[in-house]
Amino acid sequence: MPQSTAIRKDAIYFHDLHDHVDTMAVEVHTGLSQSPKSLSPKFFYDKRGSELFDAITELPEYYPTRTEVELLQQHGKEMAELLGRHGFLLELGSGSSAKIRLLLEALQPNVYVPIDISRQHLIDSAQLLVRDHPWLTVHAMCIDYSQPAALPDLGPGCYNAFFPGSSIGNFEPADALTLLRRIHQWVGHEGGLLIGVDLKKDHQVLNAAYNDAQGLTADFNLNVLQHINSRLDSNFDLTYFRHQASYEPDKGCIEMHLESTEAHQVHINGNTYNFAVGETIHTENSYKYSIDEFHALADRADFTPVKVWSDPQQLFSIHYLTAK
Repeated sequence: MPQSTAIRKDAIYFHDLHDHVDTMAVEVHTGLSQSPKSLSPKFFYDKRGSELFDAITELPEYYPTRTEVELLQQHGKEMAELLGRHGFLLELGSGSSAKIRLLLEALQPNVYVPIDISRQHLIDSAQLLVRDHPWLTVHAMCIDYSQPAALPDLGPGCYNAFFPGSSIGNFEPADALTLLRRIHQWVGHEGGLLIGVDLKKDHQVLNAAYNDAQGLTADFNLNVLQHINSRLDSNFDLTYFRHQASYEPDKGCIEMHLESTEAHQVHINGNTYNFAVGETIHTENSYKYSIDEFHALADRADFTPVKVWSDPQQLFSIHYLTAK
């Protein structure tokens, strides 16, 4: 684990805790050598992929982002009261820090700790936040929160975490439990967690959200191949693949795949990968939970459910949990 060295600029302290060794070639080879083939969803997010995802969140079929934002706008004061003012606030996968802006004024945290794997995006977002909230002190942590990590000691106080976007659903249930336990360690006894969770619902709503009429989700899925082409010595032909996404009720998740439409070969860094007609590359799972299912998962991680907010259509939920 890299050592944390806090670099201060104005009211921002930057902690680089991420090992920036590029392992893409190894991970792609491992994934494509398996049966069935797979690619990590983290490879969606080059510049184009991030732009496509931002566009997806604006689609009429894609309910999670707008529903979560509406819940934060409607209930943000109550959420802030439960979290408490003047503490330490961690945000996992902070990205542009757009959603935390809905809570910052009410929370007035002593220290805001955005945690993200994208170094420059993290720095840029922190600088914008401090510009707009000059009273705010930021300790930005560049880290892959899906991996074991100990955060630097920021001093005594009340610690809470904010984990929006239902990103917990992108983890296999066992890995989601591990991550919740990691957050428990970070916030400590009686710390809190405010987390967005996508709910189980009508399959047609779910399938429409991942198969939008404009085809942006298909472009987003296919972009993982273009990203690999741009980074590695590879020759994926995107016209040989098509987007595939469907809800799997037995697993309780949306599965995303790229399906080969004809037999062909792909060459990457001197390795050859054969694709049969109909063979797929698994690119992402997105697990959905009932409120009771998520509460049971939280309990196994030693969190106590305190309050849950959901929209009238029961599309999305935000939970406040406290650490036992």
